[in-house]
Amino acid sequence: MRNSILPLLLCSTLATGVSFAQTAWTPSEDGKKIKVISHRGEHLHHPENTMPAFQAAIDAGADYFELDVRTTSDHKFVIMHDSTLDRTTNGTGEVYKHTFDEIRALDAGAKFSPAFAGTKVPTLDEAFDLAHGKINVYVDTKYADPQQLVDTIVSHDMQDHVVIYGNPFFLYDVHKINPALKVMPEALSPDICKFLVRGMQPQVLAFDANDFKDAVIDCAKQANAKIYVDRLGDADNAETWQKAIDAGADGIQTNLPAELATYLRAHNMATH
Repeated sequence: MRNSILPLLLCSTLATGVSFAQTAWTPSEDGKKIKVISHRGEHLHHPENTMPAFQAAIDAGADYFELDVRTTSDHKFVIMHDSTLDRTTNGTGEVYKHTFDEIRALDAGAKFSPAFAGTKVPTLDEAFDLAHGKINVYVDTKYADPQQLVDTIVSHDMQDHVVIYGNPFFLYDVHKINPALKVMPEALSPDICKFLVRGMQPQVLAFDANDFKDAVIDCAKQANAKIYVDRLGDADNAETWQKAIDAGADGIQTNLPAELATYLRAHNMATH
């Protein structure tokens, strides 16, 4: 949730007297090594948010692959960035208005390349099964029930291997259900960052080009929270990776996971 009404919503929440639990926590990730986060899997050479893209992220040496979770009309989790099926599949219409079987019958690869014809829209279960024991997962929650998401993560024994991104109210619900999970709200501004820290004690905070600024970064550092920043598009290059690291980034979301992993290894900043 990145828009101008968020500060007003947060202030409204404070005004209603909502109580935020104070839970002790300790960052669990090690050292100063920089995490490579592969955006929508490795999607420059594979159809985004599909199993081939996730496997390619693993092969590229990423520490995380990022995926987008949505819910079908019959309450199944599927992986798709857009709210509609049109861009990445041969289907049309909104994801939440279709059943799982209807979405599963679609082709999620042919529009990217004929070589990937027949690729299916994956489930979150399948993504976690692939990731388990190999890679962490950055869960960008577009539309999901918090209890169902927590249950799915725990059932796959991925609770120590995920970060969960989404709007702050959804993340607070996740935090209430399982405070040990690493919810990762968007930092947004110094004041909102401080509010989020008080409410959820996040182990990780998300940043993009709009909020990756000194005052907001300082809030994350004071909270001992890891800093995961997007470096996509024109910013996805060695110069801006290094600037982000110099400013305090602990993880970088990239469209170039193999190149970032190679860069980090060359500069003794890789996790493996």
